[in-house]
Amino acid sequence: MSMENHDEQMEQINKLQTALTNEQMELFRTEFLDLHPYDQARFFIDQEQERRFQIYYYLSPEEMAQIMVNIDLEDTTSLITEMDVQFAANVFTHLPADDAVDILNELDKNKVASFLTMMDQEAAGEIKDLLHYEEKTAGSIMTTEFVAVLKNETVQEALRRLKVIAPKAETIYYLYVLTDDNHLAGVLSLRDLIIAEEDTLIEHVMDDNVVSVSVGEDQEDVAQKMRDYDFLAMPVIDFQNHLLGIITVDDILDVMDEEASDDYSKLAAMSDVQQVDDSPLNAAKKRLPWLIILLFLGMFTASLIGQFEATLEQVSTLAIFIPLIAGMAGNTGTQSLAVAVRGLATGDFGGQGKLKLMLREASTGLITGTTCGVLITLIIYFWKGELFLGMLVGVSIMATLTVATLSGSVIPIIMHRLKIDPAVASGPFITTLNDIISILIYFGIATSFMSYLL
Repeated sequence: MSMENHDEQMEQINKLQTALTNEQMELFRTEFLDLHPYDQARFFIDQEQERRFQIYYYLSPEEMAQIMVNIDLEDTTSLITEMDVQFAANVFTHLPADDAVDILNELDKNKVASFLTMMDQEAAGEIKDLLHYEEKTAGSIMTTEFVAVLKNETVQEALRRLKVIAPKAETIYYLYVLTDDNHLAGVLSLRDLIIAEEDTLIEHVMDDNVVSVSVGEDQEDVAQKMRDYDFLAMPVIDFQNHLLGIITVDDILDVMDEEASDDYSKLAAMSDVQQVDDSPLNAAKKRLPWLIILLFLGMFTASLIGQFEATLEQVSTLAIFIPLIAGMAGNTGTQSLAVAVRGLATGDFGGQGKLKLMLREASTGLITGTTCGVLITLIIYFWKGELFLGMLVGVSIMATLTVATLSGSVIPIIMHRLKIDPAVASGPFITTLNDIISILIYFGIATSFMSYLL
């Protein structure tokens, strides 16, 4: 943003704040509604509660709904609960059905029932239909506000229908073609409709090769399909091919953000995504489950080292290199894990691709392990003057890095095959597991060649 634009924006914000302070309702409305909806949302969310109540009074429910669409879900739920109940119900009436469902899913069931009772009954009926679908499925993120035309209509009749439906539709770039019994027969772009002759039947200009998703399909799979086909919207059907709704690209962007955050939290070994404003108690609750599991795994690692106490007593120098070998195994395993989880999430490789990935990672581990092994052998030789100790540590690192790199790719693939989210194979989990493997390899080799060390 240029300095000039920044100054203009600050001047406009100051005008709005002054209008609120002086209770100049008309001036505030003029300046505020002139802003882009995103900027309106940013200004609104930055206000103290007293000022927000003032804005509720100045704006209509329909204008407030436009703001709510541009606010994060975590904030919208708290804002809805602070509004007057009737005003909030009217806001829900003007929200796109899918956005209303997202907010209602976060609220107490008693509050949901109250809002639905007070809402416009037609809007409430659409929302009730969507609330029945399981979370994170196509049905839960679809909207019923789409444009549908009949295959036996003419282009002229379809254009007339479009003018009536368009104001309430979430997108008009695609028109979905139905049979008389509501089966999805085809799809038609707005461009094709406009350039077609008016007396042409829709079935002659539509594309009957429709890509759709099932209402129960996982939202992550829907996002993948929309990315593959570069669609702005995707029709949602039931098992009898009835058109139930559509999923638009803005909803898919939200899904991708949600799934990425979810994967990130699992890779960081947290049960849920931590918010910046979480209390210490909530933050601890999200971190503790995995940390407790890792604590027990760490105790197992410590007891494993205890099994080689006799080896350490005879050659205490071996203890110096435990952090080095364990740390290198954890680092390389996490690198491999990131590649595997990313590939599985984006669907960049199929069955053959997975085998190719494992072979590539094993080869990569062997190359990096050999390089690091030779380097540490030379370092130990010039540092300690002990060639065999250097070779022992070098061989241990070579074997450890090869196995750790392979495990970083194999474990997520196995989890994916078992229908478990690969991101559960989190960085700390892989690191702890590779600690155990590296200790076994290191002390196993040292114990076998103890006579040479002595």
